[in-house]
Amino acid sequence: MAGLFSFCFDCIGRSSSSHVTLKEMPTVQLDTHHMGTDVVVVKRGRRICGTGGCIANAPLHQNKSYFEFKIQSTGVWGIGVATQKANLNQVPMGRDANSLVLRQDGSVYCNDEEKNRLPANSLPQEGDIVGVTYDHVELNLYLNGKNMNCPASGIRGTVFPVVYVDDSAILDCQFGDFYYPPPQGYQKILFEQQIF
Repeated sequence: MAGLFSFCFDCIGRSSSSHVTLKEMPTVQLDTHHMGTDVVVVKRGRRICGTGGCIANAPLHQNKSYFEFKIQSTGVWGIGVATQKANLNQVPMGRDANSLVLRQDGSVYCNDEEKNRLPANSLPQEGDIVGVTYDHVELNLYLNGKNMNCPASGIRGTVFPVVYVDDSAILDCQFGDFYYPPPQGYQKILFEQQIF
């Protein structure tokens, strides 16, 4: 016990240069360093318009991640997960193994193969909220809080939330402060604790 107190008092007596300082956790948002050349990101990294794709600034590290997109204006769009190797200038995404996305027509694509499809009467419309869960294997989709029972898989490696737009589509991203509660066991995207 005396050793423990000695260590604590030792630590207090040292100069601040020997302490490890924790960096404030940044906000998860769209990453303007990883987006297509004709993409416009506004509203503090929460809204995408223009043409092309953009990934979030945080990979999905935890086992069960959840995030949402609100369709502000319809057009050509897609949401899902992608690696940093994904071609963010290519619309629609899902043509290679680096992205797994729900497209506006209700199809879910990865590696140019349809992996699943939303029911025809459940296609997202303007004003709808699309929730996405990912557990390192399977992506699942929610429409206005309702599970669409539309699982898809096929992507490997470190993935990030991804969104693409074209033809006047505008989407808003929510990586916290959700419109609908995440499904049980899922959580918002978190950065790993960073030390400098």
